[in-house]
Amino acid sequence: MSTQKQSKTDQIITRVTTIIAAVVFVILLVWGIRTVFSYLRYEDTNDAQIDEYINPVTARVNGYIKSVRYVENQEVKKGDTLVVIDDSDYLTQQDEASASLSNAKAQIAVMESTIQTSETAAEASKAKIAAAKAKLWKQQADYDRYKKLFDAESATRQQLETMQSMLEVAQAEYKAAQEDHAAALSKTNDVKAQSGVLKSEIQRREAVLKRNNLNTSYTVIVAPYNGKMGRRTIQPGQLVQNGQTIAYIVDRDAGKWVTANFKETQIGKMQVGESVEVEVDAFPEKAFSGKVESFSGATGSRFSLLPPDNATGNFVKIAQRIPVRIHLEGPAEELENLRAGMSATVRIKKNKAHE
Repeated sequence: MSTQKQSKTDQIITRVTTIIAAVVFVILLVWGIRTVFSYLRYEDTNDAQIDEYINPVTARVNGYIKSVRYVENQEVKKGDTLVVIDDSDYLTQQDEASASLSNAKAQIAVMESTIQTSETAAEASKAKIAAAKAKLWKQQADYDRYKKLFDAESATRQQLETMQSMLEVAQAEYKAAQEDHAAALSKTNDVKAQSGVLKSEIQRREAVLKRNNLNTSYTVIVAPYNGKMGRRTIQPGQLVQNGQTIAYIVDRDAGKWVTANFKETQIGKMQVGESVEVEVDAFPEKAFSGKVESFSGATGSRFSLLPPDNATGNFVKIAQRIPVRIHLEGPAEELENLRAGMSATVRIKKNKAHE
């Protein structure tokens, strides 16, 4: 009786084991067929990640932080104020540059008045030339008349010498009037030249004022585009330097893409524009679609800080990987939860034309 029960139990165990073995065999067979089918039709890699542009926000002036207007992981719009730097020093420089510009403009007004005065003096000296010329003409006529009288012995030598001295005085006065006029014109030209220099100085001071206005505006740091802020590492009262990175922002306007690192033996069967299936580890139940956008110009190792040189040392052949940029498609709502750095698996259908 016991032997019969044991025999039935063995039969049941055998049947269950056979069924389980059959099921496992079928599962392995299906998995193997799908794996072979997938291998023949697709190129895939799990060396892929979601990418976005993560750009630094830098200070453009030196100063102490007055206030920080954002918190970690905050969504911001283009133009939103992120950080305010104390602008007291820059406002002082701005006022100084403005006063210097006003002073230069006031000097222009004085210079223009000086030019007008010099031109009036030149006109007056020109009139003196006409008067001296008329006097010289009269003295010349008197001298000629007395010379004739002296030759005719109707005038004395003393009278002739007196006329000659008066003629020489008139000639000297005429020459002096001409020289005064030339000096007045030269002074006018000198003042006009100084006016040109002063106008150039005004342009320089206007540029200085513009630069100070820019520096003052740089004390308010705003979001360059729509995005999401990263970690906050600054506090009010902290000193920042020109060019210092004060925050990082994820650019929402530039979109998202996948960087998939395929082996060099795989990319020969790919081309730009091919459809791509993307599975993100964070959302295994969701499949994303995309298209091949571009291939890297070199292997990933060539862009490293110290690229390998196979001509030195012992050589071990390793399959290199080529970064492939994949543009994600679909509504923005579907891509909203994807974050830069997330791991992904990419499958690309083989292009038969390249086989």
